[in-house]
Amino acid sequence: MHTPRGYTYECHQYPPGVPVRSHSPGGTMSCCTPDGGCSTGTAPAEVTTGNTTVYNVSGMTCGHCKATLTQEIGALDGVLAVDVDVEAGRVCVTTSSEPDDALLTKVVDDAGYELVGRAA
Repeated sequence: MHTPRGYTYECHQYPPGVPVRSHSPGGTMSCCTPDGGCSTGTAPAEVTTGNTTVYNVSGMTCGHCKATLTQEIGALDGVLAVDVDVEAGRVCVTTSSEPDDALLTKVVDDAGYELVGRAA
């Protein structure tokens, strides 16, 4: 993803697992107002339950990595939520049934990162 000149990139999770972005020319891409509220004008998504699995992923360095993996993993059938922690090198995936580790590994690897395995 490319950001226009004069923009920086931030991706906030509201609610957890749902990326929300907005643009401010010459400023930061963010949905947050100065008081910590969300300025998207959309209702929060309904939080669902499922199987949550944490994976160790190497090669992530920035917000672009986070956005890419959130989008690619989130597009898989049965994925309810994705939460990427770039600094910790972890990706938390909530699925409607037992996750397909082989498919997740392929998707992460095809995106240019390495799914090392499930976190202990």
